[in-house]
This record gives sequence, structure tokens and C-alpha cells, in this order.
Amino acid sequence: MKDFSFKSGERLKSRKVIGQLFEEGHSFGQYPLRLVWLEVNPPRSDFPAQLSISVPKRRFRHAVVRNQLKRKVREAYRLRKHRLYQKFGDQDNQVALMVIYTGKEALPYQEIEIAMDRLLGRFIKTRKIQQRQTNQK
Repeated sequence: MKDFSFKSGERLKSRKVIGQLFEEGHSFGQYPLRLVWLEVNPPRSDFPAQLSISVPKRRFRHAVVRNQLKRKVREAYRLRKHRLYQKFGDQDNQVALMVIYTGKEALPYQEIEIAMDRLLGRFIKTRKIQQRQTNQK
């Protein structure tokens, strides 16, 4: 049975890793989300991926709206993270992920869910390509 929970070890909380993420990380967008990722070695927890979510205060002034959007993004990730774990769970490396909500308005959950699905699919594809390139070198 798949574990659909979102445990504390799966949350990216380290300021050091988040700083590295924005300095050295790779990114791409799938409206209304943007994914920034970086491989972390040595791993900081037992999980293959750690996630952090950001919603800009500049666009969404009210904390209530920001928190609702974060919950929607977290829920969409929680239900789809098993795809990541199937592909990369057996590796020694860990991935730090930051999902940034870039939309101009608060969208319904269904649109965020579709965007997260596409975002993770694209991430899996690009990570496989990167791994092949490093293995060939």
C-alpha cells in the first residue's frame, strides 16, 4: 500500500539548502507553478525528496489566501509524490525541491493538480536525461 502522508522528513526546512537551491539549482515552469531543484549529497533525511512551497506575498497580500494556495499545492504533491519515489527511491542521492506559485490569481485545486502532474512528469524526464549524461561522462 502506498503511503500518501507528508511527513516532517519530507519537508525542506534547511536555510542552507534553500540558499544553495537558488544559487546552483535548475528550474522550469508549468503555469501556475515553478519548480527549482538541486541534488543534495549527502542526504539530509531518509526520503528521496524534500519539498518546500512558496507563495509570494507581493501578489497575495492576505495570509489566508497564501496559506490556501500552499495547502492546495502541498495536497497535489502529496498525492503524486509516489511517482518520484518509484523512479528515484533506490538511489543514494536526495533531491531538494522548491515549488513556487507564480500565478497572478488564486486558481482552483483542479488546475493546480493538473499543473503539478505535468510538473512532476517533466521533472522525472529531465532528471533521467541528466543522469544519462553524467553516466556517459
